[in-house]
Amino acid sequence: MTPREIIRRNLTRTSPARIGMNFSGGRMNDMTGAGLGPVDGWEPRRWTEGNVEFYTDEWGNVWHRLVGMSRGGEIHTPALDDWSKLSAYRMPDLANPKRFEPARAHFACDAEHYRVGFLPGFPFAICRYLRKMEVYFQDLVWERDNVDRLHARVTDLLEAMIIQWADVGADGIMFCEDWGVQNRLLISPRMWRQVFRPLFARLCSAARERGMDVIMHSCGFVWDILDDLADCGVNAMQFDQPSIYGLDKLAQRLRANGMALHAPVDIQQVLPTGDRERIEREAQEMVELFGGAFIAKDYPDLHGIGVQPEWDGWAYDVFAAAATAAHPV
Repeated sequence: MTPREIIRRNLTRTSPARIGMNFSGGRMNDMTGAGLGPVDGWEPRRWTEGNVEFYTDEWGNVWHRLVGMSRGGEIHTPALDDWSKLSAYRMPDLANPKRFEPARAHFACDAEHYRVGFLPGFPFAICRYLRKMEVYFQDLVWERDNVDRLHARVTDLLEAMIIQWADVGADGIMFCEDWGVQNRLLISPRMWRQVFRPLFARLCSAARERGMDVIMHSCGFVWDILDDLADCGVNAMQFDQPSIYGLDKLAQRLRANGMALHAPVDIQQVLPTGDRERIEREAQEMVELFGGAFIAKDYPDLHGIGVQPEWDGWAYDVFAAAATAAHPV
């Protein structure tokens, strides 16, 4: 099997030859990804005031972060700081076919690896920045008409992007939406189903109808909506903190829903300990519990979580040994 075939079988739980691997630094990697090309006529603005750096994004938001500290920062001034701006607001040019041409060329040269097209999130991840998180949560209660109008426009744009990803040859799409805190969903499951489930169903259907898989990243505890996400069409959950669920329970729940896991060794409870025995034991347990419905990966910012590359290497060695075993999983 090619790496591409292995990942597709991992995601669809159809007897892959081994676990999937998604590691950087010249290590085993079955996946390749692509983002968008540049937009004509737009460049981010950046400026510094004291020890704070400010910068703009394509959506029109202004961000700020401490110089030399945080990587991303937080919203300072949202693009839609007043609902009166919504009617005249122009969405960024993210679905322009011209911006997908670099990805088309990249994918055309690599039929070996599983090809992932990245989205800037689903509606929640985008709209919480456009309004600012604490305001957006109030909007979900007090400004539902405006929220629904904004969601509809963002969903239209994302669906147009999904169509473009299919056109340039992506095997799957991936998006990031952090929906949980340590022990619960950010909003009630009832509200999630009422407001967001229809949007997830529409976007996942757009991908699945075009032969693409759907991989979702989320931080936090999203146990209450795992069944919903599977019903909507999410193939795999990319969890960086799988241990918060209990690996046994999570494996059973994903198996019942026909979903796969795409994850490193837990970056909160396990990897930062620097305890080699514990890290290796956790990696082995993940291989045994999730089997062929598992894509092992690294975490892209080891420094940010206080992890030495050597500690990450201990987990990788366990995963690589499983991936090079001669028998199917």
